[in-house]
Amino acid sequence: MTINPDFLQLDTGAAEPLYRQIYMRFRAAIADGLLRPGDRVPSARALAVDLGLARGTVEAAYSLLAAEGYLETRGQAGTIVSPALTRHAPVAPSARPADPAADLAGSPAPFHRPFQMGLPALDAFPRKVWAALAARAIRATQAADMAYPSYCGAPALRTAIATYLRLSRGIDCAPSQVFVTSGYRNSLELAARALLHPGDKVWVEDPGYVPTSDLLAWAGMRPVPVPVDDEGLQVAHGAACAPDARAAVVTPAHQSPLCVSLSLPRRLALLDWAARNDAWIVEDDYDGEYRYVGRPLPALKSLDGVGRVLYAGTFSKVLFPAIRLAYLVVPPAQVKRFEAVCETFAAGGPALTQDIVAGFMNEGHFARHIQRMRRLYGERRQMVAAELTKVLGRHLRIDAQPGGMHLVLRLPGRHTDRALAARMREDGMFALALSECSALPHAASALLLSFTNIETPRRARELGQRILRLT
Repeated sequence: MTINPDFLQLDTGAAEPLYRQIYMRFRAAIADGLLRPGDRVPSARALAVDLGLARGTVEAAYSLLAAEGYLETRGQAGTIVSPALTRHAPVAPSARPADPAADLAGSPAPFHRPFQMGLPALDAFPRKVWAALAARAIRATQAADMAYPSYCGAPALRTAIATYLRLSRGIDCAPSQVFVTSGYRNSLELAARALLHPGDKVWVEDPGYVPTSDLLAWAGMRPVPVPVDDEGLQVAHGAACAPDARAAVVTPAHQSPLCVSLSLPRRLALLDWAARNDAWIVEDDYDGEYRYVGRPLPALKSLDGVGRVLYAGTFSKVLFPAIRLAYLVVPPAQVKRFEAVCETFAAGGPALTQDIVAGFMNEGHFARHIQRMRRLYGERRQMVAAELTKVLGRHLRIDAQPGGMHLVLRLPGRHTDRALAARMREDGMFALALSECSALPHAASALLLSFTNIETPRRARELGQRILRLT
C-alpha cells in the first residue's frame, strides 16, 4: 500500500524516539480504520527509504507492533495488519450507552477517536520530563511516605496549586483552602456533601455539561436548567424561575459547551444573587487557561469578596485525563467543614502522583507546558476550522469563540445534530450533538468537535470529507 505522508509525519526534534512515533502512528491508523485487518503495509526496507531513516528504526517499530498483535509477518507475502483484530473490533456505537456523557468523559478503549472531546494534545505532553520527575519521586520515597496520605491532599501539591492560582488566575488563597480530589465529579460531590441537602435546587447551565446535572440528581438535588446566551448564564432568568436555589454551577471562562465567556455584568449579578440569598457558586474552570484572544480572563473567584464561590480546577485537561487529579478551592470560613467531610469521604489521588505533579509545578514545567499548549491549540484550532470550512462550508458554520478546546459547528437547514452525530460515531469518529446537552425545549442544533489532536491540514481535510459523505 502507499503510505500517506501526513499519516507518518514524524517529529525529529521530539523527545519520543522515532521508532516509537512510527509505532504510535500505525496503532492510531489501525484504531481509526485507515488500516484495516488484512491490509498490507510496506516492507521495513521500503518504509525506511520513504522516511529517510535507518532500516533498524522501522524494524524496531514493526517488531513492537507484531509483538502486541497489530501486525503479522508472512515471509515473502509481506507484512499485514493482523486479521485477528477483526474479532476484537470496538463495540458498535449502537451497543454503547446512549448517554453522550459517557463519551464526553472519555472511553475505556485503548485509542481515542478523531474529534474526541475533553482530550488534550497527548502527542505534545513532555513525557521525558514527567518520567524523570516520576523516577526521582520513586527513588526519594521513604517508609513514612507509604503510610496513609492526608485526606485533603499532599501539602506540597496544595501549596503549589495555591501559588499557581495566585499568579495565573488572580485567586488569593491559602494552601489550607485547596482540597485535592480525584476529578471534577469528586470535587462537585464534595461540595454537595459539605454545603447542600437533598431537595435543594441548583442552577445548571443549559446547554451544559451533562454529568453535572446527573451527579446532582443522584445526590438528591434538583437541577434547574438556566438558559445560556452570548453573554453566558442568564442570571435574571435563574433568579426568576428559581430564586430559592441554594447553589449555581457555572463555567464562566469558556461555557461548556458553547465556549462563550460570562460577561462582567452577569458575573457581578451572579455574585450579588449568591450574597443576597446565602447561596453558593461552584466555578468549574476546566480550561480557563486556553484563551486565544488576549490574555486568559481572571477567575470569577477573584471577584468574590464575601466567600460564596468555590473554585474547581482539574489537571485532566492541562496534563492528561489518566492522571485523575483535580482540586477544589473553598472559602476560608468553610475550611473546617470541608476537612471534616474529607475525613469521611476523601477520594484524592495517590500520594506518589501528587508528589510528581507538585514537582512538575514547582520547577516551572507546568506553566511552560500551558504556554506551549496555548500556542499549539491556537494554531490547531485555526487550521482545523479553516480546513473543515473548505470542505463543509456549504453545510456547516463554525462559531467564532475566544477559547476552549473544541469547535462548535452549526447545522443550518434540514440537518439535525443528533442524526449526524450518530452517523459520525458509526463511522468511527467522535461527535457530540449540542441538543444532547440541553434539557430545555427548542434546543439549538450543532456538533461539538475537539481539534486538539488533529495534527495536520491533510488529516483535517480527510476528516472533513468523511463528515461530508455523511451529511
